[in-house]
Amino acid sequence: MGNSELTRVRPNREEHFFNRAKTAAERSTCLRRKIGAVIIGSDGVELSSGYVGSPRGTGHCTEIGKCLRMELGIESGENYELCRSVHAEQNAIINAARVGMSIVGGEMYISSERISGTYEDDEKRSKKIYGPCIICKKEIINVGLVKVHMREEGVGKRTYKIKDIIKMLDKEEEKWRHKKELSK
Repeated sequence: MGNSELTRVRPNREEHFFNRAKTAAERSTCLRRKIGAVIIGSDGVELSSGYVGSPRGTGHCTEIGKCLRMELGIESGENYELCRSVHAEQNAIINAARVGMSIVGGEMYISSERISGTYEDDEKRSKKIYGPCIICKKEIINVGLVKVHMREEGVGKRTYKIKDIIKMLDKEEEKWRHKKELSK
């Protein structure tokens, strides 16, 4: 065994699971983003993974070549119920449930990458880490995960404890209340 074998750089745990999430994201079928998620147990073992894709047995956006949200001009962060895709976070949770895997007390790693030219305000958006959507936040809270680690490719990474996710959810609700007040 040569010296170079002994001195190779091994990714730390965080980097390893971000890389696993990025690999899952390669299967994404969304026209706007590639997102993958990995859930690990409290002992650091990978329990489940998921990526953005349409429900089983239905056509993917990449196959049908269109996105309803883009067609309707729906702003990013709004009306997720109109998205054909199941989000990576949701699929990681669903995949664990399908095989009876408990993820209570686990952590989620998310890798997200915008597909260039798919957002009108690409330049402004490319500098921010948004975190999970409002629907995924609620599911993450309810399944009992304790942390969410997010890496936005080309931007950076951030870790959220569940109390942070709850605060983000409260802020989103307040934003919608304010928006409704302004529209009166």
